Amino acid sequence: MRKQLFFFAIAGTIGFLVDAGMLYLMLKLHTGPYIGRLISFLCAVFVTWQINRQYTFAPNQGRSLWREWNEYLAAMAFGGACNYGIYVLATRGLPNTAYTPLIAVALGSVTGMVVNFVSAKLWVYGHRQTKGVRTSRENP
Repeated sequence: MRKQLFFFAIAGTIGFLVDAGMLYLMLKLHTGPYIGRLISFLCAVFVTWQINRQYTFAPNQGRSLWREWNEYLAAMAFGGACNYGIYVLATRGLPNTAYTPLIAVALGSVTGMVVNFVSAKLWVYGHRQTKGVRTSRENP
């Protein structure tokens, strides 16, 4: 589990960079901080899904890629709601500076990470561990 948490944190860090970078791009395109964050969040979820399915959790070869994506997106939704809620509170509560969106994204990301790890491990990819199937990535 430590190895999974490590790779999940790596994926989360990369996801954070995608999230923040896309948010700043969306702000440059005048989407506003809330629509821009929704777009940047979806981009980050897609990137973390790709990393997590390849390195963190073993994908189920028999399951449709679309089904896995939909389950992953749904699993991330609650953590994403927590993430977005903290982001909104931070953008409204922090002084308005050039770094406010970055700080708000960071605070939201940390909040959602634990929820997202648990939901991915237990729901999206938990079927592999509960059936006793181990992959080469899980072997010591």
